[in-house]
Amino acid sequence: MPGLRTVVALAGAALLARRALRRRIQASPLWPMPALDPPTSGRPRSRALRLLLTAHDTVADGVVRLRLEGRELPRWEPGAHLDLVLPSGLVRQYSLCGDPEDTSSYTVATRLVPDGRGGSREVHEQVTEGMELEVRGPRNRFPLVEAPSYVFVAGGIGITPILPMLRALPEGAEWRLLYGGRTRASMPFLEEVEKLAGDRLTVAAEDEDGRPDLHGLFADAAESTAVYCCGPEGLTAAVEERLPEGATLHLERFAPRTSSYGDREFEVELHRSGRTLTVPSDSTVLAAVRAELPDTAYSCEQGFCGTCQQPVLEGEVDHRDELLTDAERTDSMLICVSRARSDRLVLDM
Repeated sequence: MPGLRTVVALAGAALLARRALRRRIQASPLWPMPALDPPTSGRPRSRALRLLLTAHDTVADGVVRLRLEGRELPRWEPGAHLDLVLPSGLVRQYSLCGDPEDTSSYTVATRLVPDGRGGSREVHEQVTEGMELEVRGPRNRFPLVEAPSYVFVAGGIGITPILPMLRALPEGAEWRLLYGGRTRASMPFLEEVEKLAGDRLTVAAEDEDGRPDLHGLFADAAESTAVYCCGPEGLTAAVEERLPEGATLHLERFAPRTSSYGDREFEVELHRSGRTLTVPSDSTVLAAVRAELPDTAYSCEQGFCGTCQQPVLEGEVDHRDELLTDAERTDSMLICVSRARSDRLVLDM
């Protein structure tokens, strides 16, 4: 057994070593370590949860609300969404519209899209109370930032991520909301929105392109106003066109952005597989790749989740997602929505 002097000597040596290491770290050009932005893309990083569906109720024409209950659920902030895994295996993303402080349940809502890809119809017609559903998340790519003033623009079901933001605004905050819909009966949570917003709310009828009348919306917008918009392509495009100088725009779209490059045919070489594919103008890179490599991972097919992100070795990409960072776009793409600006892409697959 070591003597007292040996123990003291060892402890002293350990203390000196720690001090020396601390001095070396502090002298390093990387000290202190730079703050890194939280990741907002890539494959889902959160574990899947199995939650009990305890409520499935209609909150507007063609809109149902789901309440999913569990225990000690991960917290979330306004603007966050869940990946909902449906019984068929389809995965869809829905904005959380309940109370962020409630760690016993998540609430989402979805509108029925009769000519959509099947997810909303399954939620409306086949998902029932008492089922257990798998969810992933929450994740947030539409966070509420601090700003001197706010303008919120929601189209129909686009109110879901904005509603928790309105509840979270500090007392005395300067803000206004334009809420568009085809009819009052089709606008979910309208009564609650009217109570929250009072005379700061403008309810506007949408045209066939989903555009409400935006006249005067930014008339009194101050410098550095934060503009939050969630809705169909027609609405987001109209807001982008009218955005005042100095304002910052935060968008959440219902579908991938359109592109001025169009949907022309191009080739994709799969470098590791040694195959060259043709992507038709009316199809996607993901569909072409899965015809050759059926085990290729994918999920939302809308450019929202990041599951299908693939490295790009050559070629110019027409990025149509809202997820990847500028750094990620230099050498990767989401093959479910993005296409080629060049005649050919080479993927590391």
